[in-house]
Amino acid sequence: MRRRDFIKGIVGSATTWPLAARAQQGEHMRRIGVLMAALSATDPEAQARVAAFLQGLQELGWSVGRNVIVDSRWSTGNADAQKYAAELVSLAPDVILANTNAVAPLLQVTSTVPIVFAGVADPVGAGIVDSLARPSGNITGFTPFDYSMSGKWLQLLKEIAPGVTRVAVLRDASIAAGPAQFAVIQALAPSLGVELRPVDVRDEGEIERALSLFAQNPSSGLIATGSPQATSHRDLIIALVARHRLPAAYYGRYWAAAGGLISYGPDLLDLFRRAAGYVDRILKGEKPGNLPVQAPTKYELVINLKTAKALGLTVPQSLLARADEVIE
Repeated sequence: MRRRDFIKGIVGSATTWPLAARAQQGEHMRRIGVLMAALSATDPEAQARVAAFLQGLQELGWSVGRNVIVDSRWSTGNADAQKYAAELVSLAPDVILANTNAVAPLLQVTSTVPIVFAGVADPVGAGIVDSLARPSGNITGFTPFDYSMSGKWLQLLKEIAPGVTRVAVLRDASIAAGPAQFAVIQALAPSLGVELRPVDVRDEGEIERALSLFAQNPSSGLIATGSPQATSHRDLIIALVARHRLPAAYYGRYWAAAGGLISYGPDLLDLFRRAAGYVDRILKGEKPGNLPVQAPTKYELVINLKTAKALGLTVPQSLLARADEVIE
């Protein structure tokens, strides 16, 4: 079975699971809520993450319709997130899985329902948990990176496009991770002979104006740091980078799969699969506040050779040898 068909099958059937569950009376039924902030309910990247979570549950013995009900909601904005957070909490779930921008709305409506997050950068800086080792309260989860990896994007960009001397860094200044990632890149830039310019990602108009102006200068490149805002504008960003022929490094495989030159970041599907383990432990009686927030254990380096050729770049063999995936 193709990966896409598997994702559609396992996620698409979620809407029918509660109905199937009513027919099964043999075991005590538990309830899991899933709140995903995404471009849309059909966003293939978000679908793949939920599929990985559901697969993890199945591997741990949770069978939809036999011993668990899964209620899913997909948020495309703050108003949606607040509405769906309240809906899920009203269903009295035993635990809720949430990603990125879905976490804060949940914490506004409940301080008792256990929450497991996946993909939230700097949960301490964002005020979501007290500490990584002892989150306390009703929430814990998985963070996608530590800030030290941010310098890797600049190193890789210089390796694949050594002529780059000016780099625009797309960041979200409204979250703690935005300035922190930029600071790490900025500390490394002088040793690589690179001048940086931060570009905020508040809206599409700002991104387009900033990149169009920046690209007028020769030897320019781009880094898209990890943030929900950058992800929500990824189609525009990749299109602008292609139009202006900018070598660019990105956070996350899905950027390279969509046409980006090179990406380095955590295996996000693995984070969601591991999140199923925390949900399992909570369903079996553990408290989320006692479960430490965990960092990724798998990182992926992905190179898009088609994009490299379009930019006239020759990818060093040493870099190709280190890649986890090469897209041709």
